[in-house]
Amino acid sequence: MARKRLFSLNYGQKIVLLASVPLILAAVAITLVVTNQSRQLSELEIRELESQLIEAKRAELKNYISLARTAIGSIYGNAAPDDERAKLRVTQILAGMIYGQDGFFYVYDYDGTNLVAPRQTFLIGRNWSGLTDVNGVPVVDEIIRVARTGGGYHAFDWEKPSTGETARIVTYTIALPDWKWALGTGIYIDDVLATVAATRAETENRIRDTFLMIVLITILALLAVSITGLWLNLRERRLADGKLRALTERILDTQEEERGRVARELHDSISQILVGIRYKLELARRRLDRNDERAKGDLDSGIEGLKGAIGEVRRISSDLRPGVLDDLGLGPALKSLIETFSERTGIEAEFETVVFRNRLDKDAKIALYRVAQEALTNIERHAEATKISVEVSGHRQGATMRIQDNGKGIEGGRNASGGLGLRNMQERMDQLRGTLRVLSSESGTVIEASVPLSHMLPPESSDTPKSPRKSA
Repeated sequence: MARKRLFSLNYGQKIVLLASVPLILAAVAITLVVTNQSRQLSELEIRELESQLIEAKRAELKNYISLARTAIGSIYGNAAPDDERAKLRVTQILAGMIYGQDGFFYVYDYDGTNLVAPRQTFLIGRNWSGLTDVNGVPVVDEIIRVARTGGGYHAFDWEKPSTGETARIVTYTIALPDWKWALGTGIYIDDVLATVAATRAETENRIRDTFLMIVLITILALLAVSITGLWLNLRERRLADGKLRALTERILDTQEEERGRVARELHDSISQILVGIRYKLELARRRLDRNDERAKGDLDSGIEGLKGAIGEVRRISSDLRPGVLDDLGLGPALKSLIETFSERTGIEAEFETVVFRNRLDKDAKIALYRVAQEALTNIERHAEATKISVEVSGHRQGATMRIQDNGKGIEGGRNASGGLGLRNMQERMDQLRGTLRVLSSESGTVIEASVPLSHMLPPESSDTPKSPRKSA
């Protein structure tokens, strides 16, 4: 009976039915995908928010420690290691430096005995070595260890003076090495955790609203299909939207990946170098105050560190956009890139080019340079090669860059399509209407990137003023 009813539908009703079923299925799939992706993206944003808030708290801790050091600096700097009057005066000053509802400074000697704790006086005068929080995290021993190794942060659960309840606290501790003291302060971050929880709840509300909106849109779309029957147009629009969304996501992912790489570079290299320089200079200052002859060596070490930091800045800047590419052209830029690659990896490198007198346009130079960067990165990470060669040449059809290595080849052999790196190369060539050929075997890989003649600038006229000669 149901089959008879199905076949008895008119042509328009069949079109609506055929359009509605895929639309409903697509709406369900889109709802699931959007909900999942929204949760993932929101979680990343929440984690970033939490990280930023905690980082702000850490910066605040450093400011408090700076204030404390300023307050006791003249006494501590002029006191001998066994000056008990100076020690008493410093403890009195620190005990009086309280801020907010729960802020205070603490002092422990290296044996674990508390010397200053104005908001929790029951701690004073007792040895707390081995103390842990409710989760078993070491407290005093870790604070002392952090101070003795140059200072830093430590997080644990601790009783909040204003409420008596246990809350998360982040501390920052430094050393007073002449007296073998660990001086620090802490900030409770329960407000940060509450903010994160509220943000997460708000995110869930937005996801629910999005779900309801999708359902409403689906109903409206079904009504539109039943009225107009233009299912093909709707299908094409969804495909176009999907491609645009994928492209947008790809662009955003690429931007975030590049930002993350630069952030890691800054944190792992320059930040650590500058921290080392800071400690060297602080040590030199203290030694100068004591007329210690070793201060000169510390200053020299700090100067060398600054030279290293300057070199790192130049290296990162060159990776982002080499100035030689704009100033001298593709040839010198590739030569510098290859020489740096060879020095860093120990892989033997050969480079050969034909002087084009800067006839490649800007887009072609950037694309070929980025392809070379991507290829060398893949060789360094995966190829296990001992020798590479790079050749750039011009011909009647345009210009070609050929990169060859003697590594183990790309998985997939001769027809390897590769991963993200090769896709990036292919997209750059596609934008220029160029070609990318990848030939791979167990004896090595050859990558050929070609740009068409349309990206070759016309030669300069003989009666035009000559500028300094540049390479490709």
